[in-house]
Amino acid sequence: MKLDVIGIGNLNYDIIFTLERFPEFHEKISAKGAHFGLGGAAANTISWLAHFGLKTGYIGGAVGNDDVGEMHIKYFRSIGGVDTGGIDVVEEPSGVAVAMVAGGDDKRIVKYPGGANLRRRFKPEYASRAKFLHLSSNPPELIEEAVNFASQKGGIRVSLDIGEAPLPRELENKVDYLMMNEDEYRRKYGSLDLSLCRAKNLVVTLNGGGALVREGNNVFEVRGLSARVVDSTGAGDSFDAGVIYGVLNGWSLLDSAKLGMLLAYLTVQKVGARSAIVPLDDVKRMAKEVGLDLPFNRT
Repeated sequence: MKLDVIGIGNLNYDIIFTLERFPEFHEKISAKGAHFGLGGAAANTISWLAHFGLKTGYIGGAVGNDDVGEMHIKYFRSIGGVDTGGIDVVEEPSGVAVAMVAGGDDKRIVKYPGGANLRRRFKPEYASRAKFLHLSSNPPELIEEAVNFASQKGGIRVSLDIGEAPLPRELENKVDYLMMNEDEYRRKYGSLDLSLCRAKNLVVTLNGGGALVREGNNVFEVRGLSARVVDSTGAGDSFDAGVIYGVLNGWSLLDSAKLGMLLAYLTVQKVGARSAIVPLDDVKRMAKEVGLDLPFNRT
C-alpha cells in the first residue's frame, strides 16, 4: 500500500514540568503542573497528518518489553492512518525527554535517547512506499541515505527539519523542503539571507511567530498569530505538518506555511507536543475564526 508521508525520527516519552521559575543550584521546588505524553519530532508531525486523514507511516524504534514502546505502537494504531510496519521492536530502553518550562517558551530539556532510538536505521524498501519523506533531527548518515535515496528513485519528495544537525552542501539542493528556525539558520549561514541556502524550497520560522518562505527564487513573509505561549514544545513539528499537508494538496508554499503557523499557534497554547491535535474540520473552523484564508476548498 502506498503511503502519503513516512516520518523518520525518534520516539520519546515526554515529561514536562511547568514552573514559576527554574530552581537554583541544589534547590528543590514544586512544579505548577506536570504533563506526561508521547513525543518525538517527526512522530508529532505524523500524528497531525494522520488526524487530517493522510495515510502515513514511520521509521523509528520502540521496545517490545517496555511500556513506553508499547504505548507508541498503541497510540499510532488508535488514531488510525499510521502504518507501524517501519517501527522496529528491540530489546533496548525507549527514549525519554524531560523538559522544565517557565514562562511558556523558556525551557530546559534533558533527553535520553535509549537504545531503541540509537538502533534506528533507514529502510529503503519501506521508504519506497511513500510519496513524501519527512525527517526531523537524525544522525547525519541516515539523513544522507534518505535524501540520496529519494533523489535517485524519483517521485518521492523530502522535507527536512534539520535542527542543529549538519547538512552537507552537496545534499542541500536535493532537499525539496528544508525547514528550521531563525536561530538555527543564522548559525548555519550567518544571516537571514535565504539565498545562501541551496535547498529547492525553504521555510525559516521567526522568533516571536511568523516565517520567511522561499519557494524557488521567490521570498515571502508570513505574519505570525498572537498567542499567549504556555509551552512551545512541538510547535515546530506542528508547523511542519501544516507545510507538508499543504504542499501534498497542491497549495503554494506560502499558503502551506500559513497553515503551519496556525497549527503552531494552537500548539503553544497547550502543554505537550500533541495536546492541541484536532481533526481537520476543527482546523478549518479555527482558520476562519482567526481570519486565515486557506484553500481548503481546493483539496
